[in-house]
Amino acid sequence: MTDLNTAEHVKALGLQAKIASALMAKASAAVKNQALRRLADLLRENIDALQHDNAKDLARAQANGLSEPMVDRLKLTPKVLETCAQGCEQLAAMPDVIGEILGMKQMPSGIRVGQMRVPIGVFGMIFESRPNVTIEAASLSIKSGNACILRGGSEAIESNKALALLVQQALTESGLPVNAVQLVQTTDRAAVGQLITLPQYVDVIIPRGGKGLIERISAEAKVPVIKHLDGNCHTYVDEPCDIDMAVRVADNAKTQKYSPCNASESLLVARGVAGEFLPKIGAIYAAKGVEMRCCPKAKAILSQVSGANLKDATEQDWSEEYLAPIISVKVVEGVDEAIAHINHYSSHHTEAILTRDHMHAQRFLREVDSSSVMVNASTRFADGFEYGLGAEIGISTDKFHARGPVGIEGLTSLKYVVLGEGEVRT
Repeated sequence: MTDLNTAEHVKALGLQAKIASALMAKASAAVKNQALRRLADLLRENIDALQHDNAKDLARAQANGLSEPMVDRLKLTPKVLETCAQGCEQLAAMPDVIGEILGMKQMPSGIRVGQMRVPIGVFGMIFESRPNVTIEAASLSIKSGNACILRGGSEAIESNKALALLVQQALTESGLPVNAVQLVQTTDRAAVGQLITLPQYVDVIIPRGGKGLIERISAEAKVPVIKHLDGNCHTYVDEPCDIDMAVRVADNAKTQKYSPCNASESLLVARGVAGEFLPKIGAIYAAKGVEMRCCPKAKAILSQVSGANLKDATEQDWSEEYLAPIISVKVVEGVDEAIAHINHYSSHHTEAILTRDHMHAQRFLREVDSSSVMVNASTRFADGFEYGLGAEIGISTDKFHARGPVGIEGLTSLKYVVLGEGEVRT
């Protein structure tokens, strides 16, 4: 497409989405849930066809030299597709929050005032790599009564097109507007610039991808943005703690999967337990090929671990999102230093404390300034599906409107409603 054609294409998508959003806003819960259940069925019925289209993206990505973590994010395995289908069904089973009225209060004047939850309208989703985001965004859009315009990365274009067709089939068969979910069909980068500057059609933009993409969109958008820049997540092993539990959780938080933004990238260990804990976790990381970038105290302890891949941590390592089998390791004096370190270096995504001290746990929950804070659990749980949201459209590290995994409620707004019986203001 030429720049002019791209601009016309995106503008047409915006107009169609705006029209569809009015129909979605008044759709019944039963019809929306029917569409979600039909989408789940279609995903299961089309596994082979979807993998055929996905294989084209994978072959092109490997030919273009994409890194292994990035290629891994592209894969539409049967397990990934089943998780998407379950997400649709979980959303369908959840209560419909659209139209609910909150906090109704009687005023001295006689009027009653409350707030009603309503759809945002139209959101634009700009994402890289993972094609399953197409289903997550579409299903949340349907459940929340919105319309959405999706712009996936060029590396997943065939997969995204195939998935978007199934979404539109489910919408049509359920009597919902086909344009309630639209995919930008061009890989032209100019489409992103067009989409983020259409406030007359688009109510909010949600970018999901690399730091460079999100920084660009935040700087150039003329539409509000819900964002997170990166996922430098921390696991802090406190004194006292259950050492065996801490080893198990710290292992899972790092190695269960390296590419997600909720994998732990930094391990902080209280000095009082470092001598016992670090050799145990170090042996596991060494066996799994995880490189450890250490402070001097951590390196001295871990040097006794056979086969450990140790490097000196630089200042940059404390802020790094690796998305790879690499972790920074630091010995701290205790909970005070751990909290201070996290609040200084963290990307405010997800942090966990592993402890047996209730007061330390409570302080960590209150004082750590991140969108998800955990006690005795793996950071890998910071996910809309695991939080019971059905799916997530992203994880917001902003502090207004939506924070943490963004599910149905994050895609709604509140408007005031006033109920009276002929009252007039004096």
